[in-house]
Amino acid sequence: MTMVTAKGSIQRRLMVSLLAGAALLAVALFFIVQSLARQLAEESQDNILLASATSILDASAVRQGELVLDLPYSAFSMLGNLSDDRVFYAVRFGADFITGYSDLEDVRGLGEARFETRDYLDEPVRVVALSRLLSISGRPTKLTVIIAQTRNGQRETLERISSIAATIGLGFFLAAAGLAALASRSAIRPLERLAVSVGRRGPQDLRPVAAPVPSEMVTLVAALNRFMERLKVSLARSEEFIAEAAHRVRTPLATVRTQADITLRRVDKEENRAALREMIRAIDESSRAAGQLLDHAMVTFRSDNLEHSALDVGQLAAEMVDRLHPLAELRDIDLVLDSTSGAMISGDTILIQNALRNLLDNAIKFSPAEGTVVVSVRRLENQVLLGVQDQGKGFPAEGRDRLTRRFARGSNAEGIIGSGLGLTIANEVALAHGGGVEIANNRKGPGACVTLSFPSA
Repeated sequence: MTMVTAKGSIQRRLMVSLLAGAALLAVALFFIVQSLARQLAEESQDNILLASATSILDASAVRQGELVLDLPYSAFSMLGNLSDDRVFYAVRFGADFITGYSDLEDVRGLGEARFETRDYLDEPVRVVALSRLLSISGRPTKLTVIIAQTRNGQRETLERISSIAATIGLGFFLAAAGLAALASRSAIRPLERLAVSVGRRGPQDLRPVAAPVPSEMVTLVAALNRFMERLKVSLARSEEFIAEAAHRVRTPLATVRTQADITLRRVDKEENRAALREMIRAIDESSRAAGQLLDHAMVTFRSDNLEHSALDVGQLAAEMVDRLHPLAELRDIDLVLDSTSGAMISGDTILIQNALRNLLDNAIKFSPAEGTVVVSVRRLENQVLLGVQDQGKGFPAEGRDRLTRRFARGSNAEGIIGSGLGLTIANEVALAHGGGVEIANNRKGPGACVTLSFPSA
């Protein structure tokens, strides 16, 4: 059997592609969520800082030519509602420092509200500066409020959001992995069904695959159907050839042997008689080898598509004993049938007849003159045993397990006509029916015993 070399797996490739895509999407989702969370957190902090600075500006006024500033409690309480971050502030009126942290610098930039992230007192802070013009003694002066807040709370919030985003990304990846496994399995299932459908077929079941298949498999199935059509034609020609060969080989050999027998009776010179006997031996060997080769070919063709029918093994054995009785009498061998009734199986009649004929032919060939060959049929609980026992040389002690191989012969079969296919045919027939063969020597005397087992009907 030719070994098929596997290179990669379609299902594995599909799984890897889907998982790689899912991993990229999960990573992208993590960074997108993290970026949005950072942006929203910064916007939220900026809005609160701006509201705080605005409330301080709204609480300032010029009265009787002097700046009046009353820092509202709400301006700082709103900054402490969401976290425990530290808050710093500074109020400047023109070039004068009014209150707060004198070293808290203004934020450079354009616009009413100016934002900046920088370090202050060795901590990263978010700073907002908001200005307004106030008129004192008819001269406009800029009032600037600067508020800074540490970013620890924002960092903790971002860490929590990142953890949640990572969990969501991992969950998404695991869900995608499960869906990828289902998708790849679903995608590969039509190929598996096709493989099972084709694998169950034998040489006689070469119908085209007609079941609907995915569009990607149409070309493959069409090529497979064309191949099976060609194989069907080839097998039909092979069967016709075997049948024709059986007729054209056996008939001329039988005619030549008959003429050689007639000539042997008419020849008086011993050297001529010896040559004719050698010719008859060669004809017998050729006829037997050709017959067994054709039998083996027929067994090979029919084994994958058995024509099952209810079969009485005892009756089949009786018919075969009657058919071969004249051949046994030519060698003064007694054929005995020992059969029980009701030994029914479901099998191919032609193949089982073929197997029994080859076993009986071997037994008659190896048995001594005036010997006995016993054909036994036994029914056990769940199987039927068909055995052939002779009184010949038996099987050799070594290499007995090789005798069912094609053209294998025992070491004690030298000088006896044979092709080494009789036991091979019997073994293949038994295996095709779900049974087996047992090869042993006669326990009560010389001889061999071959037993075929078949599942009972």
